[in-house]
Amino acid sequence: MIRKLVPLNLLAATLCCGAVFAQETTEAQPTESPQADSGQTAQGDLDLGETGPRIGEQYVEKQSGDWEVSCIKTESGDDPCALRQILTGQQGQPIAEVTIEKLPEGIAAVAAATVIVPLETHIPSQLAVSVDGAPGKRYNYHHCNPVGCIAQLGFTEGDVDAMKGGNKAILSIVSVLAPNQVLEIEMSLAGFTSGFDGLTPNQN
Repeated sequence: MIRKLVPLNLLAATLCCGAVFAQETTEAQPTESPQADSGQTAQGDLDLGETGPRIGEQYVEKQSGDWEVSCIKTESGDDPCALRQILTGQQGQPIAEVTIEKLPEGIAAVAAATVIVPLETHIPSQLAVSVDGAPGKRYNYHHCNPVGCIAQLGFTEGDVDAMKGGNKAILSIVSVLAPNQVLEIEMSLAGFTSGFDGLTPNQN
């Protein structure tokens, strides 16, 4: 519960009484010099603060070309990281968000991607991804929430190699407002190779 503020007149009276009391105490004990002790006490009680993200908070570790290396702060310090890029339209407005993480060896997919697109996306039309004009792959949407519609993609080693050697990828979506038209969103691959190779596989 938030305490009520002390009225100014009461605060002033308290300060005056404190000043008079301090003066009387000083006159009664002229040999005391409280400055050194009070300085040590204040220094010991002061919280100098902490820098950096909180536990569980997302932060950007570094930039890798057009990708952010985005991590989540953990108590152990072994922070999981992923590549992240905001995809924009012709006027610079954000349209989609892509996050890619590296997966452990021994499974078909070497990377997992989470793609978030607007809520007005036509879900049955699927999400298509192609690199440098090559034939693309189609992926189903997983679910929608108040943020947008989400697709969870698994990339094979061949998919990742294509992105490492490519210049840009195209994400194709269909809007419910124009179901006969395909909206193509460009995803830059600048910095993808160094950013992805620097990731630690996500063990979760």
